[in-house]
Amino acid sequence: MSDDPQILTARGDGIATITLHRPDALNAITPRMLREIVAELESIGDDESISVVVLTGTGRAFSAGVDLKALGGGDTTDGEVGGDLNTPARRVTELLGSMPQATIAKVNGFCFTGAMELAIACDLVVVAEEAKLGDTHAKWGLRPTWGMSQRLPRLVGMQAAKELSFTARTITGTEAAAMGMALRAVPLDELDDAVGALAAEIAANSPGSIAAYKDLYREAADRALSEGLAYEASTDYRIPDTRERLTSFAKK
Repeated sequence: MSDDPQILTARGDGIATITLHRPDALNAITPRMLREIVAELESIGDDESISVVVLTGTGRAFSAGVDLKALGGGDTTDGEVGGDLNTPARRVTELLGSMPQATIAKVNGFCFTGAMELAIACDLVVVAEEAKLGDTHAKWGLRPTWGMSQRLPRLVGMQAAKELSFTARTITGTEAAAMGMALRAVPLDELDDAVGALAAEIAANSPGSIAAYKDLYREAADRALSEGLAYEASTDYRIPDTRERLTSFAKK
């Protein structure tokens, strides 16, 4: 049914999983899907029982990217996909990078263009070796509006980013990891276990510490070293479990 949710969500053991769920369309991104993701991320951001968010897709795809059929022609002018997509998509990428929880993109299959922008907005990216990724904006006469031009060069370097975007070529998950776009690549049949273990390892640590690190690393990306050091030394964070964790260690 058309009213069915376009994402699936699950929470437990300190981990929330958001699954893009339009399997008949390779989880192609629609404005409604993005709005659903925003609502879920905002809810999770206020949930202190959650330390990690995993973003993935149903079936053969993380996501094939923006649903080009849904674009139609609408307000797609001068390479823009329009505000109905841009506004919620930018909110999604902002939340993935700024919410207190660690965010992991679990790229299980096809991951193109807008979907790649969502993936690389996460703190960590783990890919299946067999996954296919690509920035195909130029293939369709589009330009990035959700952060590709800023995040991709920071991960893979400027020349590699330009080559990927100018050629619109497809790479494997193995290549993505070798280039620095992903933390690691594992065989598809090991992906669930690999991401599950990583998420559990993070969730075992202090949520307050993770939130502080996210803010500090975000500032490190935008500041000179001296400014970053000053920011680290002068910024306070709420980490309520410090005493409990240290006391537990002392008892051991």
